[in-house]
Amino acid sequence: MDEKKQSAPLLEPLTTAQEIEQAIEAILFAAGYPMRYDKIAEVLGLNAKDVRTMVKSIAAHYEQEDTHHGIRLLLYPTTCQFTTDERYAPYIREALGIRRGGNLSASSMEVLAVVAYNQPVTRSFIELVRGVDSSYAVGSLLDKGLIEAAGRLDAPGRPMLYVTTDKFLRVFGLRSLDELPETEALSVAAAQAEQTESAGAEKDAEGVENVEAFEATATKDYTEAVDPEESGLIFESGVSEETAPEDVGGEG
Repeated sequence: MDEKKQSAPLLEPLTTAQEIEQAIEAILFAAGYPMRYDKIAEVLGLNAKDVRTMVKSIAAHYEQEDTHHGIRLLLYPTTCQFTTDERYAPYIREALGIRRGGNLSASSMEVLAVVAYNQPVTRSFIELVRGVDSSYAVGSLLDKGLIEAAGRLDAPGRPMLYVTTDKFLRVFGLRSLDELPETEALSVAAAQAEQTESAGAEKDAEGVENVEAFEATATKDYTEAVDPEESGLIFESGVSEETAPEDVGGEG
């Protein structure tokens, strides 16, 4: 006999916009990691569009100069999250006894720049641009959740395509890819051929942007983002009860 699924307890409906916004604020504060608009909407009996509109209103309140908050609310395409103001990261570390997190290696930063400015891209494209094998750096960035697979290129071998993630935006303090700094494009004549993967597939190679300008957008210390499965510290996302993970290093 199949067991009947227990239905979720009914919640008392919130009747005013103020109550709903306060409930959203409480949910995000308690979560400590990015929450999906549709999940919040499901709990509150709203649609995701209305939740996003209310979240934008809450975020605007925290950005007003006369409110003087040490936290802010970041909005992403499908999620939102309360974060601490990065200016107070040293005080957070000192108060909670948390050491600095590890930095990304130069090779990882280069790969991340190529992906960020040219996505979606294949590993072959990355290696054509950099001129060196990038398998370790790509794997490391995948493990850290800064890039992710986003399908395959319609070409011989069907190589994997990579894009940056919402976590990438959080770590670098960006709301969207539109906030990436404008930089002088470098020549990518060698990359346009994409001889090892495309074999005639149409793909515009718009070029690799200046990596140094990209690196300038990064926080000085890379640390892991907080989510239900993680216990490290990221300044933008608050802190956990445990100390930050070991320094990231040794990438070739």
